[in-house]
Amino acid sequence: MLSTKPTCWDTLTALRRFHWHPGCLSGLYTLPHGKEPRSDTFRVRPGIHRNIRSLVGHGRRTFSVSAAAIVNAAPGPVQPYLRLMRLDKPIGTWLLYLPCTWSIALAAEPGSLPDLGMLALFGTGAVLMRGAGCTINDMWDKDFDKKVSRTASRPIACGDVSRLQALLFLGGQLSLSLGVLVCLNYYSIALGAASLSLVVTYPLMKRLTYWPQLVLGLAFNWGALLGWAAVRGACDWSVCLPLYFSGVMWTLIYDTIYAHQDKEDDVKVGVKSTALRFGEQTKPWLSVFMGAMMAGLVAVGVHAEQTLPYYAALSAVTLHLVHQISTVDMDKPEDCWKKFVSNKNLGLLLLLGIIAGNLCKERLEKIAI
Repeated sequence: MLSTKPTCWDTLTALRRFHWHPGCLSGLYTLPHGKEPRSDTFRVRPGIHRNIRSLVGHGRRTFSVSAAAIVNAAPGPVQPYLRLMRLDKPIGTWLLYLPCTWSIALAAEPGSLPDLGMLALFGTGAVLMRGAGCTINDMWDKDFDKKVSRTASRPIACGDVSRLQALLFLGGQLSLSLGVLVCLNYYSIALGAASLSLVVTYPLMKRLTYWPQLVLGLAFNWGALLGWAAVRGACDWSVCLPLYFSGVMWTLIYDTIYAHQDKEDDVKVGVKSTALRFGEQTKPWLSVFMGAMMAGLVAVGVHAEQTLPYYAALSAVTLHLVHQISTVDMDKPEDCWKKFVSNKNLGLLLLLGIIAGNLCKERLEKIAI
């Protein structure tokens, strides 16, 4: 299943320009965070990477760890599969995982921390399901990806992984994901299985509608329902539905910003997105989504009987979104990427607010007694 032929990554790097000046030395061993290979970058093998780093450090060898560096250090035949599941770009896994953590934390008993075992289980599931989703997406989009500069070097598009190999790899990922799912209660197993149709059909939506980001939101935030069910045995819809709704609105915000990176290429290849649908009116639309998201999170706090730290976190989240939407330059892909990845911090901030708010519940109850 694993190919031993030279990867297209290696072929491309041999054709790239090589700039010897101090300002770009750090870019020789890896790509800018979150970027696909471009013509002005050059990847150096891990051993050479260490030598360059020691030269830059005037003889001092430094050590850095990143998801991309770990993937680059993996055996050559394995690397295309790791890139296929986007292990070198973990932001997508975070955005899939965070709604799960919110739900698990909200479902914890008053005064208690969220279930660490459940968080670990859902973290594993997020890595596997995000990888499966990316594999499905790239299988659907092989011909499109070839025509877009940012995605042309993806493993299926450039021939490092065949569609048959990708299908077998997808089967392995889904089998492992099923192994994670069956660790949950029966209610959660049925609920989790129901999300698979969204995962499979999402890549088609960009061909049919200007709202594929909405379908992505429905898929990516399923954990807002599943996390509570896994802890409590069933959903409390008064909490889970507004949390799910808020997550969908959040996805519409960050993935619309993300889609602005590719809007010119999308027009050429005939792919649709909310970025193209909204155009110059993107920021007003994102502001509407932000208002809806925050209204949903307030409803979550009321029904979950959250306390002051939770609402303080909501205030910080609101400020984060206001800054993100008001300052993003939709015509600069680099800035769109920067704003997109900042949503990990937003999600972690909300998680901390939920945990702190839940820990304060016990204190308030003792005071009331």
